[in-house]
Amino acid sequence: MTLPFRLLLVTDWSLGDGELLARTADALSVSPQVAVQHRNPGASGRTFYDQALQLRELCTKFHSALFINSRVDIALDLDAHVHLTSTSPLVADVRRALRAHQLVSAVVHSGADIDNANAADVAIVSPVFTAGSKVNDTRPALGPDGFLAFKNQLKVPAFALGGLTPETARDVHGADGFAAINGLLRARDVAQATREFLSCFRGE
Repeated sequence: MTLPFRLLLVTDWSLGDGELLARTADALSVSPQVAVQHRNPGASGRTFYDQALQLRELCTKFHSALFINSRVDIALDLDAHVHLTSTSPLVADVRRALRAHQLVSAVVHSGADIDNANAADVAIVSPVFTAGSKVNDTRPALGPDGFLAFKNQLKVPAFALGGLTPETARDVHGADGFAAINGLLRARDVAQATREFLSCFRGE
């Protein structure tokens, strides 16, 4: 399927709510091809929901897609999409609760994740490079060749995640899209970084 976005901004609320929302708005203002994945594993349920509401408002303003990590109930309430992590329920189980237009993304960290990801609408393959946002992550980086090896096993669009910047993204061939945390949110100029990420798909 053809997705309405090519770049997925993954949230980092350690920036502070105001800063995170401002930087997210900078990215979304560039193009509706930028989507948002709401991730905050240390937050309480109430905080996570309140943050999701703020992101929903931004995404509505800029006509951008919003994915909610794991919380199918919140995704249903906000009519958002769902991202499934390695500890989430399986895609097939989640599908039964969702509306027909709601998309599902799923992680691919190893070959064991391929079948589940192939039941999703998009696979998020990581870590392609060493991820600066996860200091305790000991998984070896896949590298561009490792990403491509997984991509070739997938029947759904494959997004690259992990240590991506506009510069490193150009080394990842075959990606249907990119997902980034620090490479977007901690860029000196978020809007410019967004444009540079999206420029990787020009001339396809």
